[in-house]
Amino acid sequence: MLKQSNTKLKKLKGDKLLKFIIKNNELTALNGAKTTKFPKYTSQLINWANQNAQGTRSAVVGQMSELFPEFMASDSEITIAKWYSWYTKKYPNAVEKATDKIYEQVQNLRNAIPLIDRDMVKRWVEDLIAVKTFNGMYVQKAILASLAERMGTSYRLATPNEESVGIDGYVGNVPYSVKPDTYKTMNRLSETITVKMIYYKKTKTGLTIEVEE
Repeated sequence: MLKQSNTKLKKLKGDKLLKFIIKNNELTALNGAKTTKFPKYTSQLINWANQNAQGTRSAVVGQMSELFPEFMASDSEITIAKWYSWYTKKYPNAVEKATDKIYEQVQNLRNAIPLIDRDMVKRWVEDLIAVKTFNGMYVQKAILASLAERMGTSYRLATPNEESVGIDGYVGNVPYSVKPDTYKTMNRLSETITVKMIYYKKTKTGLTIEVEE
């Protein structure tokens, strides 16, 4: 006999769909799994180390979104034990490889943590708020300066009057408008800009720039 679930059911007025939520701990119980408990903060640190080590990338442990359907098609009884047994036969060394990669990063974190004091934390916060926020929000000057350097000429930012007609600055004698690349798909809204465009896209490592000829 099935146990009555604590999941709350909700049916909205005029809605033929029955809507409900299954929380993670309930999903674990319904699947007959046991929750693995870790000491406070250790799971977050291991996860952080894994992000740096990329120990559970598909190149190391396989593509789970492809492997699990393959497992389900191979067996009529779907259990965690059977899944893990099937997986480890297919990838016998993956768990050890992933563990080694992540543990190496854990060791790096262990070596780095004693170097962190309150003064370093304060400098990190100041760098985030002052430098990284400024660089993230104010990119026009850096883009114009970089383009001018590449073209072997000078640059200047636009005056307020020039800004009113969509100009952000000049490289040499050429006026430019500097916009994020999403501006191209926005149909330029109601704004009409007749000068050359510079589009930028923020990436993890910096900015990707496109300049209209």
